[in-house]
Amino acid sequence: MKVRVVALDADPAMQYLLRRLLRRERYEVISIGQCVSVMEVIRQHQPHLLLLDDPDLCRTIRQQWPHVPVIVLSAVAEEQEKARVLDLGADDYVTKPFDSEELLARVRAQLRRAQMRAEGPFPPHESEVFTSNDGTISLDIARHLVCVGNREVRLTPTEFELLRQLMLHEGRVLTHRMLLRNIWGPEYGEEADYLRVYIRQLRCKVEEEPAHPRYIVTEPGVGYKFRSPSS
Repeated sequence: MKVRVVALDADPAMQYLLRRLLRRERYEVISIGQCVSVMEVIRQHQPHLLLLDDPDLCRTIRQQWPHVPVIVLSAVAEEQEKARVLDLGADDYVTKPFDSEELLARVRAQLRRAQMRAEGPFPPHESEVFTSNDGTISLDIARHLVCVGNREVRLTPTEFELLRQLMLHEGRVLTHRMLLRNIWGPEYGEEADYLRVYIRQLRCKVEEEPAHPRYIVTEPGVGYKFRSPSS
């Protein structure tokens, strides 16, 4: 079965470019403009990946199709806008004008991650439960379950893998590059702003005071580590 990609862009020239690039890679492409109902197109075609030029659609798409990768294509290069779009639920952000091979590499990376999630990202024998020393945070790999105190916390697949990496290497500083490559893939080694967004989201879910984290600690200019306070 061919990989289906829905590409939304208001610019007909960009629609043409995306169709040409994606079809070159043997993807099935559904190319649409903003006058079309994106939600109806997604329901009808059940795509494996979305390319969007309208980041404000991300939140609605995430609520209805949480596991479909979304790459936003935007002419805005500011880091603040990139953080906003990732907060809305996009999986990636590519600035226009973009290098064609870079875009295709990002598409392949997102499809690989989606396939890994569908198959189960962890080997069958990996059934550990990681728990902080004070017993507050626990992460059950087999059940894909995170609890903070007595409450279950819902994490996205990326947030879960980020917390798993940090708890797996408890007490050790994981560099930005290491985390990016382990979680997002080799194409993302320099995207430190991705980490900042996801670390902030993760702290908001597992830390009592996200602005003053006890567990997920920043090592300025280097990376992050999971510090497990004593009970």
